[in-house]
Amino acid sequence: MPTLPRLRTAAVAAMSERRYKGAFALVSLIGLVLIIVGYAMADNRARLFAPAPLAQAIAPYAMPVAFVLFAAANMRTHIRHWLGHPMLLGLMIWSAVHLFANGDVPGTILFGSLLAYSILDLASAVQRHAVKSFEPLVRHDLISIVAGVALALIVMFLHRVLFGVKVVAFGV
Repeated sequence: MPTLPRLRTAAVAAMSERRYKGAFALVSLIGLVLIIVGYAMADNRARLFAPAPLAQAIAPYAMPVAFVLFAAANMRTHIRHWLGHPMLLGLMIWSAVHLFANGDVPGTILFGSLLAYSILDLASAVQRHAVKSFEPLVRHDLISIVAGVALALIVMFLHRVLFGVKVVAFGV
């Protein structure tokens, strides 16, 4: 919907901005749950390509960057002000590293499609000049950095419990 401004405008007119956002969030959440369940249920773990050692080596450093970008996208940060679309850039980093660090069929489908989506959505957002103007706040940058790094460390620590693969030495 965000990439189709006319359709989004019609939906907002039909249901109000607040209801549109609520419906969009609900559909997005349902989609995310279906993606997670589908990935977990995939039984074809055949290798399409060997995992890239470089991707595996940079993952513990790239993931905090991606998580900081995710956090910065939802606040009035200098990061968002400078980059314009930090969430899509974070998704590109996250999905590219996971794509090349895995190499199995479900991982390639999941992370490859998320990488393609982020590239297409970024191109659409840039073409539509979809950047809201705001006054950045240093404290929001600090919050996004601390929260992003903390959440990345927690996810890496619990990665085996959550996703079945231990990715860092300090993980459980």
